[in-house]
Amino acid sequence: MKVAGIQFDIAWEDPVANLSWVRDLAAQARDNGAELLVLPEMFATGFSMAAKSVARHAPQINDVLQNLAQETGLAILAGFAEEESGAFFNSCSFLDPSGKKLLHYRKIHPFSLAQEDKFYKPGDRIETVEWEGLRITPFICYDLRFPEIFRSVVQETDLFCVLANWPAKRSFAWRTLLTARAIENQAYVLGVNRIGTASGLEYNGHSVLLDPMGEVLSHAVDRQALIEGDVSADLVGGIRERFSFVADRRVDLF
Repeated sequence: MKVAGIQFDIAWEDPVANLSWVRDLAAQARDNGAELLVLPEMFATGFSMAAKSVARHAPQINDVLQNLAQETGLAILAGFAEEESGAFFNSCSFLDPSGKKLLHYRKIHPFSLAQEDKFYKPGDRIETVEWEGLRITPFICYDLRFPEIFRSVVQETDLFCVLANWPAKRSFAWRTLLTARAIENQAYVLGVNRIGTASGLEYNGHSVLLDPMGEVLSHAVDRQALIEGDVSADLVGGIRERFSFVADRRVDLF
């Protein structure tokens, strides 16, 4: 299966502009043969702490994503802010090409350094979807620093997708942790980040698709780009069978 992540300069709290750019890039990904499209964390608004303001766009964002999936024939995984019963969440949804929602995940670890935990509640479930024979588990940005959540679903996952707004000044950690998650879990990892400047922070992307040995399949820095490559559940299974690193874990001691 060919997957594509969109790295772009997210217009601050401007869903109309962001949704327009994503539509054009999605068409490009489709024309390149992609079947799954992955967008960054809060792709339509940027990583804003104005939770109530940006969450009000969630119904519009969901409608556009549903229409985009139907128009392009792509499955889409995308992040956005949302409200439920007066609480706000940093979330993402997986839609199949018919626009049907197959997965909904809420960020488990709000980024306390930016006081995200003051504005957004944490999610309480890890979610995995199987689509076209590929098992996909999404996480959001700060979740990347917690390897235990990846390991808890390693046996059910072929591709981890990390949706992010990860600042350039910590890009070494971003690159290193993504590579570690791929190597230690013997799984594909697609990290989709933004570029540009927002709320006083610089973002340089470093979006990347890594294979189950941690090798780079596609990578882009400081430019709008599609991060594209082929992923295979059979390859994941074959690597785990040949190199029994995951099977050799002492889970009885955890």
